[in-house]
Amino acid sequence: MNRDERVVRELVSGYGRTYAEEAGIRLTDTPQPLYRLLVLSLLLSARIRASVAVAAARALHEDRLDSPRRMAEAGRRRRVAALGRGGYRRYDERTAAQLGAGAELLTERWGGDLRRLHREAEGDPAALQRLLMEEPGIGPAGAGIFLREAQRVWPDIAPYLDGKALAGAGRLGLPEDPGRLTELAGDT
Repeated sequence: MNRDERVVRELVSGYGRTYAEEAGIRLTDTPQPLYRLLVLSLLLSARIRASVAVAAARALHEDRLDSPRRMAEAGRRRRVAALGRGGYRRYDERTAAQLGAGAELLTERWGGDLRRLHREAEGDPAALQRLLMEEPGIGPAGAGIFLREAQRVWPDIAPYLDGKALAGAGRLGLPEDPGRLTELAGDT
């Protein structure tokens, strides 16, 4: 085993949990877990600690705000309260508004089902990123987070590693090519 393989194996063994796993999302190619991942991606893309974003995503789920319909119907105050229970206070008003507007857009445009967005993009990661960024509050960082995690259930976009992931690999002296990194990881 060469140095790069050892580094990748150590990373996977020490930090191999995804954000979705940390948030209690059992990711499947079905509407609810995909929506919860989208919400988590929005929360993670703000300038706030990842642990707070994960806790806020859990709080939203505990408050049953885990579908676009429920999120839209909940109202801003209920969304703010759930975010606050998760410790997400710095951007709570803006984020609550974005969650409501995003839920409405997702419902109107894709029937509340991100698999329809995936089909519209025909599995093209760049098209998926553009469509995801139509959601209020989802920018390049949020879209990247979503796609990095969604590739587990949308294998047609794998390997998906955004600029942030590739830059991190480069800082560790690993190749910055998605195919090469995937090859190094093997089936770890």
